[in-house]
Amino acid sequence: VQLQASGGGLVQAGGSLRLSCAASGSTYRINVINWYRQAPGKQREWVAVVSSDGTTNYADSVKGRFTISRDNAKNTVYLQMNSLKPEDTAVYLCNAEDTWFDYWGQGTQVTVSS
Repeated sequence: VQLQASGGGLVQAGGSLRLSCAASGSTYRINVINWYRQAPGKQREWVAVVSSDGTTNYADSVKGRFTISRDNAKNTVYLQMNSLKPEDTAVYLCNAEDTWFDYWGQGTQVTVSS
């Protein structure tokens, strides 16, 4: 499984961005796809998850502002981020899990200016 994250950029506080995570390869094996983020000098933080049946869950820090969704026809997972805050600034990474392995994409930078 290969993952390609995109959609990051620079946005003002209160703005929105939509991240994409395109999966290729043996995508039928994927059980869940997560978004994580890592800010400079901080530990990697889990952000959101969508499972193969469409169940979603969010970190408290983004609940109500971020929405994760998936387009199975395009093998792509999206993270719609609204009401962005400076503390959302980080490299955002997508992660896929199957029964045996974790797979990681390369990350996309999100910078929120105050």
